[in-house]
Amino acid sequence: MRWLLLLLASSALWWAVPPAHAAEAATKAPPGRVAFIGVPGLLWDDLDPDDTPHLWRLAGESGLGSVSVKAVGTVTCPYDGWLTVSAGVRSAVGHRCGLPPEPVARGGGAVVGELRELRERRDGTYAGTLGTAVHAAGQCTAAVGRGAALALADQDGKVDLYAPAPDGLADWSRCRVLAMDVDALVKPYLVDDRLPQDAEPIAPERRRAVVREADAQVGAALDRLPPDTEILLAGIGDHGSVPHLRVAMWKRAGATGARAAGGAQGPVEGPSVGANSTRRDDITVLPDITPTVLAAAGIAPPPTVVGVPWRLGGPTTSDDLRRDDLKGTTVRGTTGVFFTAFAVVQVAFYALAYFLLSRRRRLGLVGTAAIVLAAVPVSTYAVNLLPWERSPYPVATLIGGVLAGTAAIAALALAGPWRRDPLGPPAAVAATTGAVLVGDLLTGTTLQFDSLMGYTAVVGGRYYGLANIPFALLATAVLMATAVVAEHLVRAGRRTAAVAVVAGLGVATMLLAGWPGVGSDFGGVIAFVPGIAVTALLVAGKRVSVLKLAGFCVLGGVAVSVIAVLDHLRPPASQTHLGRFVGQVIDGTFLPMIGRKLGAMLNTMLSPNLMPIVLAGLAFLVFAVLRPGQISAGIVPRAFARAPMLRAGLVGALVSGVVGMLVNDSGTAVLSMVVALAVPLVLHAGVRSPEPAASPVEERGRAGDVLAGET
Repeated sequence: MRWLLLLLASSALWWAVPPAHAAEAATKAPPGRVAFIGVPGLLWDDLDPDDTPHLWRLAGESGLGSVSVKAVGTVTCPYDGWLTVSAGVRSAVGHRCGLPPEPVARGGGAVVGELRELRERRDGTYAGTLGTAVHAAGQCTAAVGRGAALALADQDGKVDLYAPAPDGLADWSRCRVLAMDVDALVKPYLVDDRLPQDAEPIAPERRRAVVREADAQVGAALDRLPPDTEILLAGIGDHGSVPHLRVAMWKRAGATGARAAGGAQGPVEGPSVGANSTRRDDITVLPDITPTVLAAAGIAPPPTVVGVPWRLGGPTTSDDLRRDDLKGTTVRGTTGVFFTAFAVVQVAFYALAYFLLSRRRRLGLVGTAAIVLAAVPVSTYAVNLLPWERSPYPVATLIGGVLAGTAAIAALALAGPWRRDPLGPPAAVAATTGAVLVGDLLTGTTLQFDSLMGYTAVVGGRYYGLANIPFALLATAVLMATAVVAEHLVRAGRRTAAVAVVAGLGVATMLLAGWPGVGSDFGGVIAFVPGIAVTALLVAGKRVSVLKLAGFCVLGGVAVSVIAVLDHLRPPASQTHLGRFVGQVIDGTFLPMIGRKLGAMLNTMLSPNLMPIVLAGLAFLVFAVLRPGQISAGIVPRAFARAPMLRAGLVGALVSGVVGMLVNDSGTAVLSMVVALAVPLVLHAGVRSPEPAASPVEERGRAGDVLAGET
């Protein structure tokens, strides 16, 4: 309880005093000249001092980072990228789009005629926000190339100065805000003016040639820009069917001192470019470009802009940023195979358990296999303690590290001093899972980031905090571990203390899960509260009604709403997505996001990788209770009879899993991970419990009592 009070006190101080980088981002810069150069498809792997001398020189004068170009779909075409910069929120025009529309020249400027039509679409509502803000501040816009015209067009589609190529723009100093579209790198990839479905459809030699062409176009712009211009350069779109992290450079005061590490052929080194939107020192998102351009010009961003300005951080190198992309794409490319294999192993385990337990054979093997299976999820995070991405064979090293971690955690659980207690190994696995995830939350979530059961910036669904699958594992681990502690306290006649342990540790973990800048998990709080309450009530010996359960769910919604509102009261540059969501609710712009999350949740309901885990695990659990003599030799009722608090933890975890499935966009993934961790732990406890003296008929009667006690 003492450390909980310390957490609350430190968090109150954190709320009152914004982080240093947030204060820096919130500081309004004096008006200046800014140029944004968009190079769709540009990777850090493309940069080379010989092939791309202009980009290499700019990198040596700039802060360095990566931009996650996720807009609405899996991949982001150049049209979507430029539209997102125009809107200041994630925007899109449709599946597999290509280049932005060609503007119509008018006087010295141009008009983007499609802009009004874009504003009528759900994912294009805020098109023209950037250009309108610049015009409202009394300044003009200059665009080179069709994408730049889309980015700087106001809500009427108007751009003050326009040229299709650098040579066509006579005066590069007339307007304080300028944008340039360098599309040479992405044009060769387009098929029928659309992004291809192939990962890399052109040969490496051809790509090097178009990279050199893009570098020449960037050089033409750099030669014409006035010396005092602040320059942002970003690869604002994908070039194929595989998303990547793209180049981000920021040449401004404070970014000087970058150099080539290791000589002319070594990697470029400089300050990192990040943003408070990602809570990462070297990663930004597309909507962050809009407020960064406006801040450089001394213009306040409109309230509908969800991004935050870029900021400079500690040192990084181009090699580090290359490896970041490699790590993210490796995880993304491996996740599908990994989850398929995990589902197959889960189903095979329950089939094997049924075969052996129904014949009362090799019970020890079933118990050991259950612990090994339960140790897999936490190993997918622990492997990130190793620099596996530096290996010549990153996929093999990643999978090998997960398997080695699983073996080590299972061995620790099965061979530790707690091994003689049937609840010891399950408690060890649950405690290890909870400790790893809590430690990760308190240290910036470096283990969940780019992990097989976490998230990656390449996908762009989340960049920090507690994701849905880790939430499911954390909630299950905490409820199961505290249930084991409660079991020992109840046996010692300390039921009140047992309830306090479940409630206290549960609430403390829930606060970490939902706290802005730590877990920042909206749906997790809603789901965790009823799980904690149900477990605590069952530990206290009380019954749980449907009405009480509904009330606990409402309480979870109230709790996360309070956290989100408090976050919204902080300065905009310090807010997380929780506080920004409150702002979207206030101004009525939240419905598109809710629609996308609802669609994502429904899409996961029949996931072939996740549903087998849910169906196999729950079916085995239910039939093991209803037909103990036929399915599991009575081990589940035996476990509950020996350790009633274990049942309380399991029921609470399943409640959190079901609620979490309904309120999170990951849907079935939440419940599948609850089942994947909790059910094997219960099976191990049952296998290790002493044989009862009761007859099968009495066992079935006891099983009925177990089920009746759950409601």
